[in-house]
Amino acid sequence: MIYCVEDERNIRELIVYTLESSGLRAKGLESGAELFEELSSHQASLILLDIMLPGEDGLEILSRLKASEVTKDIPVIMVTAKGAEYDKVRGLDCGADDYITKPFGMMEFIARVRAVLRRTGKEDKNNATLQVNDLQVLVQQHQVIADGQKVTLTLKEFELLRFLMENQGIVLSRDRLLGHVWGYDFDGETRTVDVHIRTLRQKLGSCGEYIETVRGVGYRIGG
Repeated sequence: MIYCVEDERNIRELIVYTLESSGLRAKGLESGAELFEELSSHQASLILLDIMLPGEDGLEILSRLKASEVTKDIPVIMVTAKGAEYDKVRGLDCGADDYITKPFGMMEFIARVRAVLRRTGKEDKNNATLQVNDLQVLVQQHQVIADGQKVTLTLKEFELLRFLMENQGIVLSRDRLLGHVWGYDFDGETRTVDVHIRTLRQKLGSCGEYIETVRGVGYRIGG
């Protein structure tokens, strides 16, 4: 579970929605008091911590987390509008694993969250389920369920769909899709992506409509 400690409701809900749309379990909390109450009975894979909070501020909360034998190994990313170098240094010196300054792009945000989870060994690949309406990708099982029916995909089709689902609402260019699914050294043309998208839509049936073509740019799902 990823805990997002953020007192501004709109930002908190947006972060939680983005994480869950990317197949990560997340819960929003308003204060350090709520966080420690949750940690008393539930484990955390990552904590996203704002600095400017009511009561204890984020740096004080971080110091408490790192001083406890129970919570010292939980990775922490500071997510805050305080972008001065001094604030970043303080956060990192107190034990933060990364520091993201508001405002930030959601694509970069998810990439940095996943990077910290991988680096700290907290990435929960086994339980990841990506979903858009009645379309599901079960990552560990390597299965796709569309409108209640299992769909058989090739490896490239699966990776293409998974990457789109991991970046719901974000337009991905053909070059970016090529680089991620086929590798940056793949000696092909962007038409390869178009062919696989067309086949993918056919196999997904009515759920294929979720893959949207953004003219002149690329594709997105869940926009």
